[in-house]
Order: sequence, then structure tokens, then C-alpha cells
Amino acid sequence: MHENQISDRVIGAAFKVHTALGPGLLESVYEAVLAYELRKYGLHVETQKPIPVIYDEVKLDLGFRLDLLVENKVVVELKSIETLLPVHHKQLLTYLKLAYYKLGLLMNFNTALLRSQLSRLVNGL
Repeated sequence: MHENQISDRVIGAAFKVHTALGPGLLESVYEAVLAYELRKYGLHVETQKPIPVIYDEVKLDLGFRLDLLVENKVVVELKSIETLLPVHHKQLLTYLKLAYYKLGLLMNFNTALLRSQLSRLVNGL
């Protein structure tokens, strides 16, 4: 499955979850429910996947974790905050670069309209 197809399914599932639960819950709740929903669609989902930093050919485990990795291709970074800031976009782009993934989705569930707090970021596409 191509990254764009996966992305479409993730976004559809996120809208479903947001409609059902609404804003205001902890990020961990949205993460668990979205992972459950994606697995119902038959997608492979990893949660809290560690990503190392490789520097000077040395692998450093520094505690960076991807919220969701879908089909080993699309990184999903979830937030439940007042508003997304530029630093959140930079964080996701850095994760994409560190882990060598091409597509990431940044979603803030703490909003009345999820579409207004959803971004799609690419790394080298």
C-alpha cells in the first residue's frame, strides 16, 4: 500500500475517532483508540516506536518515540494541546528524517474541528 493510501485511511479513522470522542481527552486516549480503529481496518500499527539517533556511526537511544507508525511507512504524531505551533511541525519532520520515513501526519485532537489542526508533512517525496 502506498503512503498516500495509508494517509487517507489514517485521516478517515482520525475523523471517526474525533467525532466519537470529541476534544479534551489525554493524547494517550486518542493514540490507543486511533490505533485500535486502524487495526480494525487491517492495518499494521506500532505505538510508541522508539527511534534512535545515529551520530558518527553510533546508535544513541535518547528516548524519541513515534506515537504511531502505520504499515511501516506513515508516522502519525498526535497532540492534545491548545494549538499546534511551528515547533511541532519541526519535531515531526525531524522524526521523519531520523527514521528515514517519507510521510507524516500531525494531528491535534484538542480542537472543535480536527481538519483545522491536521498537517501532512513530507520528507523527500
